[in-house]
Amino acid sequence: MNPRFENIFTGLADGSVIPYLGPGALNGVICPESGKAIPADSDSLILAMNNGQPMAPKLMYEFPRAAMNVELKRGRSAITKFLDATYRDTPWSISSLHEWLGQQKLPYIIDANRDTQLQKQYAATPHTLIVGIARMSGKEYRFRIYKYDGTSYSAVEHEAVDTSLPILFKPLGSPLPESNYIASDADFVDYITELMGGFAIPSFVKRSRQNKRYLLLGLRLNRDTDRMVFSDVIFGADKPAGWALIPHPTDKEKRYLDRLNVEIVNADVADFLTAAQAWNGSLAAA
Repeated sequence: MNPRFENIFTGLADGSVIPYLGPGALNGVICPESGKAIPADSDSLILAMNNGQPMAPKLMYEFPRAAMNVELKRGRSAITKFLDATYRDTPWSISSLHEWLGQQKLPYIIDANRDTQLQKQYAATPHTLIVGIARMSGKEYRFRIYKYDGTSYSAVEHEAVDTSLPILFKPLGSPLPESNYIASDADFVDYITELMGGFAIPSFVKRSRQNKRYLLLGLRLNRDTDRMVFSDVIFGADKPAGWALIPHPTDKEKRYLDRLNVEIVNADVADFLTAAQAWNGSLAAA
């Protein structure tokens, strides 16, 4: 096995390496009824939101821009309705990566998708769910916290969180237990501003994330929005800060990750799962 993967799996096992999931983590997930792939990356989300039709080139640049256009024309509720229908109301097949992660029962996972795959994998395990929110007047923080007791979620203040439970952090939102999403340009402007100011991540997470390393899975970093969220969420990382699995990285991605001291591994989620099977097999044989 590649020595890099050995270090990654060892770190995942001892909790010193934290997965950070992007749209590519959902590769292969389909709706069993229609056979359609789950919309996860920017282009597929825009097409799904616009009834399968491309939008103007300037709006196709990035989902937040397209979502802002829809919000201005049809209201915020149109975005929430679309994301609810996509991620809450449509049945999807099980993601191989999420299934493997769920079996490991890792202490902290960051999921920059808006679906519920990760929550379903932890459905039998009490955990803490942190969901990003934006543009909420009268709120000091840009997150909501829920305690899952093995049956249902209930809201909890961050001072009362049981820090011994696994943490699922979904910065861009989830439809469960209630619909909260970071989607449009206006959402991201507010959320990233508060993220940079320290008001979008609970204090117990800030304490526990110090000197950790990260494993970026399924996320390309050619867009400023994704880069800003990633760099602020992993603030306080160890040096080196971890690994990014990116096949054929661009020069922009190389420069950005070099500044963060994150090592690029020319591999994708499928390569990771192949290595994970080999790792599990070596543990079983030991």
